[in-house]
Amino acid sequence: MVSVVVTLRHHSDELSCCCFSSALLATCSADKTLRLYDAADFSQRPFSPLSGHGYGVHCCCFSSCGRFLLSCSTDGSVIVWGSDTGEVLAVLRHPDRSPLRVCAVSPDSSLLLAGACDGTAAVWDFTSRTLLRCSTVSTASVVACCFSPCGQFFVSGCTRGDLKVWDAGIRLLHAEKDAHDLGVTCCSAAPQFEVDDCCVEFRLASCGQDSQLKIWIVSQRGGTACIMKLLHTLTSHSAPVLSCAFSSDGDIVVSGSVDKTVAIHDAGQGTLLHTLKQHDRYVTTVALSPTMPWIATGSMDRSVNVWRIGDADSRAAATPIETVYQGRKLPGHSRLLLADWSEEDVQSWLCEEGLEELVGNCKANNIDGLELSQLNKETAAELGIESVGLRGRLLRKIEALKAEQSSSEAPDEFLCPITRELMKDPVIAADGYSYERDSIESWIKGKNKTSPMTNLPLPTTLLTPNRSLKMAITRWKSSQ
Repeated sequence: MVSVVVTLRHHSDELSCCCFSSALLATCSADKTLRLYDAADFSQRPFSPLSGHGYGVHCCCFSSCGRFLLSCSTDGSVIVWGSDTGEVLAVLRHPDRSPLRVCAVSPDSSLLLAGACDGTAAVWDFTSRTLLRCSTVSTASVVACCFSPCGQFFVSGCTRGDLKVWDAGIRLLHAEKDAHDLGVTCCSAAPQFEVDDCCVEFRLASCGQDSQLKIWIVSQRGGTACIMKLLHTLTSHSAPVLSCAFSSDGDIVVSGSVDKTVAIHDAGQGTLLHTLKQHDRYVTTVALSPTMPWIATGSMDRSVNVWRIGDADSRAAATPIETVYQGRKLPGHSRLLLADWSEEDVQSWLCEEGLEELVGNCKANNIDGLELSQLNKETAAELGIESVGLRGRLLRKIEALKAEQSSSEAPDEFLCPITRELMKDPVIAADGYSYERDSIESWIKGKNKTSPMTNLPLPTTLLTPNRSLKMAITRWKSSQ
């Protein structure tokens, strides 16, 4: 029995990654933020969201003790956060500021690994936060990496489709060419490993654009080269598989796909146990709690579903499904837009924004979401709000809310691929893609002479105004 416990809708853009510690659930998004939740009741921590990255956050992970949360971004940095406080403890930058797609911490928390779009892998000493080495591991973007459970090796996967096993000094131990046709998207090691007569062995899951999930046995004897043996090829998905993860006991492996489903397999037998269908768009990330029967799945639909694996008669499984959006509990998706808010939603929002003293004014005047969206200086004064400063705060927060919702609901082609924000001055770069002018100019000035979308060199830095797209965005904004 697998059932949804809660749906979290705090992010304003597509989910990139989610991960568990023993006590927390972390999520990150193209909206440049991370969110932290208590893994017992999924209430958001007081200091959440975490903001520090300049561009979208691609990956997040906890240290083994759970004290540290790490995240990496298109901005070329890894941020180390204190998971108890949300404080930024360190910012580690790729030597060439190449966009980072994936990061991982070794099981003993001694090493930090990050894979970059320029095909390099960077390794830091996690204790001292010093860069140990940065080496080319692929001719294509590194989009997947994980440490072995023994911590002696790490595995990298690239958009060309290869899986490679390296030691901590980035010495190649094995290369599995074309492990996934059209590219690897994720890899994950089972937490267990075996040592027998100087032979170390563990299981590895990988997935890719070929719509397949594969389970491998990776072994090394006496410091020699590693061997990878394919154990299962799982074809439960009908489209590219974007994420995979093992359970804490290594018995099941979970995967999420472009086909909008989540598949749960018996890792030993390779048999399909469950197919979960709850997301409206691609499932981009999956994670399993090490201590609780939770599976978290994130999607391009901007939601995170938390599922419970267990008996149908348990209390947690019987918990009603609810949607949490920007701190408000709402019955489904029907009230995501400001114009659809009820009077109670408006009053709840005012409390969350520190405007509790205005609840009485709005309640007395029956202000719902539509009326709130149409407030201006004159109508705000008519509500009986005597303080000019308080009226100004209210109007600024309304404008910020409207801007956030407009961006989050905008067609994808209206969003800058770098910042994932609604474009104001779109320009066409030499790679054929459109970007916000300020964003692509900053990208180029920051020593990035490659395309943010293809990672190929830009033949010229000339930018051409995209007037037709700007007009389309203006027409769309007027219709909202």
